[in-house]
Amino acid sequence: MADLEALLGDFADECADLERLVAPLADWTLPTPAPGWSIAHQIGHLTWTDEIATISASDAEEFAKQVAAAAPRVLTFVDEAAEEAAAMPPAELLERWRAGRKTLIEALRAVPAGTKLPWFGPPMSPASMITARLMETWAHGQDVADALGVTREPTARLRSVAHLGVRTRNFAYSVQGKAAPAEEFGVELTAPDGTIWTWGPQHAAQRVTGPALDFCLLVTQRRHPEDLAVRAVGADAQEWLTIAQAFAGPSGEGRAAGQFA
Repeated sequence: MADLEALLGDFADECADLERLVAPLADWTLPTPAPGWSIAHQIGHLTWTDEIATISASDAEEFAKQVAAAAPRVLTFVDEAAEEAAAMPPAELLERWRAGRKTLIEALRAVPAGTKLPWFGPPMSPASMITARLMETWAHGQDVADALGVTREPTARLRSVAHLGVRTRNFAYSVQGKAAPAEEFGVELTAPDGTIWTWGPQHAAQRVTGPALDFCLLVTQRRHPEDLAVRAVGADAQEWLTIAQAFAGPSGEGRAAGQFA
């Protein structure tokens, strides 16, 4: 994986690409494929999550208080935060998002080497934290692009999204209440520039192949597996494609087959 500074730059670039989609819009109430979420909800969610990640990186005691306060609303607090932010005027929310992601970059850059940051799940390194933020920004950006009917140009930043999708394999099984296979899978993805990205044993019996873009859409559940050119060899790998998720929290309903045909 890339070093922290490169990841921070990729995160900033991903945010900038999404900002170019939303900044010119006067109306952020357009619904997105996420049920009940408008474009404002999408940006509001990213804004809040960047802010809470900054607290994790800079004030562990305050972060613990935030987690404790959210505990009674574990199934609703994320939606509540998005709803609150979505009520802001678009120009104010845009500025809050800009400021928050800049502060997050500065906070992660200042974290001492070797430090693990608290989170709602297992503690993470700064590199893992910004990779997760990059993944979420890309995934929620896809919801915005779908709402606007535009196609985004895939970039090499997808490598980080794909990496997280591979690394969260066992987590995806645990969300489903299943034991993860003991055997490591081989994953071979074609990057936007035609090069090959690989994870796991080269000759693994359980293998996943396909375009990196399609794999990223699958692990973020932005497309139904039937609509993607991701293929699996082996029963375990085939099952993984039906439950894969790179994001924390309970598995969502995803997208219906043919929804974006």
